Amino acid sequence: MLDSIRGFVTRKILRPAPAAADPRAPATSGVQVAACALLLELAHADGEFSPEERAHIEGAVARHFGLDETTTRELLELADAERRESIDHFQFTRLIAEQYDLGQKLVLAEVMWGVILADGQIATHEGWLVRKLGHLLELEPGYLADAKRAAGGRPG
Repeated sequence: MLDSIRGFVTRKILRPAPAAADPRAPATSGVQVAACALLLELAHADGEFSPEERAHIEGAVARHFGLDETTTRELLELADAERRESIDHFQFTRLIAEQYDLGQKLVLAEVMWGVILADGQIATHEGWLVRKLGHLLELEPGYLADAKRAAGGRPG
């Protein structure tokens, strides 16, 4: 499995995009793995990874990172492997806190709330976890409340 993770990182994250690629497409980096790992952790927080949660994560990742369907799935597989092997959330939140500006963190917070709300219910642990992650991402509680409201106003 380690070889497949290294191969993905080399092919999709570390290797620069070819010159023919769309110059408006965002650059990929390890921070994408970290963000996806947090989204997957939230999706698994209630003990069930619902199809609605999966669809929300896949759509958000593809849209925000400008990835095709295959690359999105590979990124999520890699992030899930990293999530399962991690001992805490700090390795992911530290990387994001260092590399994301406030606007990017707010978008991530909104996507995190979207994952939680995707199945129509907020489990106690999900609410606690998103607040913990928000704190580790250096987001004020008011920003998380705004992100929750914004995520709640969006369809599915």
